[in-house]
Amino acid sequence: MINADELGVSRQNLDESLKSRTPSIRRLLGLEGKFGEQIGLSKDWAARIIRLVGNYGEVYERNVGAGSKLGIPRGINSLWSKGGIQYAPPIR
Repeated sequence: MINADELGVSRQNLDESLKSRTPSIRRLLGLEGKFGEQIGLSKDWAARIIRLVGNYGEVYERNVGAGSKLGIPRGINSLWSKGGIQYAPPIR
């Protein structure tokens, strides 16, 4: 979910992302490589999660962030590239 957040893949643009030529997006969504199978999951495991609940940022905002009654700013829960500590190793 964090990888999807970093790559800009969301529930809203998943179908378009499935047509991407970007290798990191293609690996995440199970279009290239066999990462899912190597860990005992289907090839499209990440795409299925994103379709159902979204990327990390979407889940955060919906449950505790601006889209919730709590309205907690993401702050330290932001991606590392945006001043937070959230980082996920690339899927390879």
